Amino acid sequence: MDKTPLYQQIAEAIRQEIMQGALRAGDALPSVREMAVQWRCTPGTVQQAYRELAGQGLLVSRPGQGTRIGTTLPEANEDRAPIRRATLIHQAEAFLLEVLTAGYTPAEIEVALRIALDRWRALAAEPPSPPKRILRFVGSHDPGVSLIAARFADFAAESALQITFAGSLGGLIALAEGKADLAGSHLWDEGSDSYNADFVQRLLPGRSVALLTLAHRRLGLIVPAGNPAGVAGLADLARPDLRFINRQRGAGTRVWLDAHLRQAGIDPGQIAGYSDEVETHSEVARAISGGRANVGLGIEVAALAYGLDFVQLARERYDLVIPRGVWETAPVQALARWLATADARSAITGLGGYDTAETGRVRWVG
Repeated sequence: MDKTPLYQQIAEAIRQEIMQGALRAGDALPSVREMAVQWRCTPGTVQQAYRELAGQGLLVSRPGQGTRIGTTLPEANEDRAPIRRATLIHQAEAFLLEVLTAGYTPAEIEVALRIALDRWRALAAEPPSPPKRILRFVGSHDPGVSLIAARFADFAAESALQITFAGSLGGLIALAEGKADLAGSHLWDEGSDSYNADFVQRLLPGRSVALLTLAHRRLGLIVPAGNPAGVAGLADLARPDLRFINRQRGAGTRVWLDAHLRQAGIDPGQIAGYSDEVETHSEVARAISGGRANVGLGIEVAALAYGLDFVQLARERYDLVIPRGVWETAPVQALARWLATADARSAITGLGGYDTAETGRVRWVG
């Protein structure tokens, strides 16, 4: 059985028709409603497929004119690199879904892919020199951090970022114990209604620490495509027809949830699945995609990756937490410069579900 999300299957089928010449520039596609009937799915699933293709420049939608194949597509005898690239991305996403479902973490997958690529490069050339400095990252799961790690050597020569996702509190504790060089956090403080600074002061007292903003993320309830249960907010979590999938203790998402459940007067004991915990946003989305649960709290980018619906509840700040001594090193200074560029904002925005207006902003605590 194909485990690829249905919206990606739809998108790939259209890409293949373009590659084979069955669809040409300017051709009209079926309406969302017609395509939903054809694929026996919800209109939202088709819309997600069309959005993906539009983002790759393959489709154009205009009010009153429907959805058409982009008018700038190359002819059959011209360079078809954009379509080839889109097809390759789809195949990569299918592979990622397969290994994530098998229980591998994004960090494990990234390491394995790098090793495999290095082996292939060794057949034709000398293998790349190992990095002279490895920075240890421990903290909250975020695809933006994985993006930084993948591109780290591009802006910080002879350096690498080693990632361990252990939750926001886990990252700050690792900093305090000297087991990390920088951390990733999105811990919301109920008393001050602010992110990260209060927790840094408590766990790293007396230390001068930079909070380098990665982005603001959209946090909310992840539900199956089409939101068949009509989930609208946290109050719905106590409904008997819903099964929740939770994050582990110490995760910033869990801290936010527990505080807001208290504010709303909702007893966690009323929530079926509250004790069922996973360690990343991707695992939340995978559990819902696979039917293990039908609602979970997570970030929008995870919902998009699995073709699921998303009910936004909050906008949260995700900071990289960096002690002054590490902040002053060349690799971290290079990271800070890159995050302040339009290239960084574009790359992070492209993941989906992020607001990069304050990406690269630095605040100091202590």
